[in-house]
Amino acid sequence: MAGQQAANEVIKSRYQQSIADYWNKEHSPVNIRLGDVDGLYHHHYGIGDVNQAALEATDANSRHERIIAELHRLESAQAGFLLDHLGDIQPDDHLLDSGSGRGGTSFMANRRFGCRVDGISISQKQVDFANQQAVDRGVSNRVRFHFRNMLDTWFEDARFKAVWNNESTMYVDLPPLFKEYRRIIRPGGRYLTITGAWNEEFGMPPEAVSLINARYGCNVHARSEYLSALDAHGFQVLQVENLTEQTLPYWKLRASSSVATGVEEAFITAYEEGSFFYLLIAADRE
Repeated sequence: MAGQQAANEVIKSRYQQSIADYWNKEHSPVNIRLGDVDGLYHHHYGIGDVNQAALEATDANSRHERIIAELHRLESAQAGFLLDHLGDIQPDDHLLDSGSGRGGTSFMANRRFGCRVDGISISQKQVDFANQQAVDRGVSNRVRFHFRNMLDTWFEDARFKAVWNNESTMYVDLPPLFKEYRRIIRPGGRYLTITGAWNEEFGMPPEAVSLINARYGCNVHARSEYLSALDAHGFQVLQVENLTEQTLPYWKLRASSSVATGVEEAFITAYEEGSFFYLLIAADRE
């Protein structure tokens, strides 16, 4: 395995540099405060029904803390749902968390399967944070994070039993992404993503989706783009599950919370009008 790469070897464009700069500076409470609940720091959204009983409190401060804990429970449930679809993973298997953020899903995977996990990000700050987490958790010999580009990972051919993106594909073009994944996933290995995707029946991304793109500096893809790019690069799509109804409770709770960022209404509008889907896509490398 190649060592840590220099910035000019990893970041290939001004756009990628802008995304790296954004995440190197990011310290949003919606990511940090929720992660403080149990030390699992995520960079994705949540699924599942809100436990209203868990929110009952007699004072504003207690209610605030309970909302934070409930939002974190929902985002961890999303990561657990992704892991449920990785297939038969054994302790000697090797997984890749591509666009790994601060490492939450990677640590959940290692804890569940006992396997080796690599994570990659173009944010050096995220990589450093996640590697310190691995040391603190005593798993740095099994879970490692690297400053690398998901379009050019530097890993050897057929290294991984499974690779996933958890809400990170909107920062790259899909054909080169799946070309690289075909190279590094073993034949018969699994690819998974949970992602937002706009509804092509609208003809073009509507206003709410455009607001999401502008907020995060990304380019949300259409559902059909995933399916066609996977097929073109030798992946057999096994499952496409619409999680839109399951993620709406998270967004409505977050909109009323102290960690709301202002983008919540755009997500709620897009989901409710049907212009935006929240999808799990599972595919196997042929």
